[in-house]
Amino acid sequence: MRGVKVVIVGSGRIGSRLAAQLAAEKHDVTLIDRNPNAFVQAQNRGVIPPDFPGRLLVGDGTDTDVLRRAGLENAQWFAALTEGDNRNIMSAQIAKVVFRVPTVVCRIADPIREQAYRKIGLQVFCPTILGVQVVKSMLGDEEE
Repeated sequence: MRGVKVVIVGSGRIGSRLAAQLAAEKHDVTLIDRNPNAFVQAQNRGVIPPDFPGRLLVGDGTDTDVLRRAGLENAQWFAALTEGDNRNIMSAQIAKVVFRVPTVVCRIADPIREQAYRKIGLQVFCPTILGVQVVKSMLGDEEE
């Protein structure tokens, strides 16, 4: 696939690794985090390389001005991957409704919320549910 504009909110383990992989695949990546030290931590962990070709933007992923600075109005992909479900839901809705980003993905840690937000049209994933499925599969229990 030809490089696309991607905006990721949250530079934790998932967000920083995704940003690094997509940038290595020649996508135009902007990674946003409220905490400037989060980028340093990702670089210290060796996830974000020192020569990261994407943009690192300090700011709140629920702030439309920050999202504009990230170029969200031209993005094809958006991922809300912070540790906070409320922030992820809010930024994903802003990306989908206000900026009309074609593909929006949202991390939801709470399994109960995952279904509720899927029902309102958000593309969500729940690490808790996925983790249980993986462990069950590794244990040999393929049933759901």
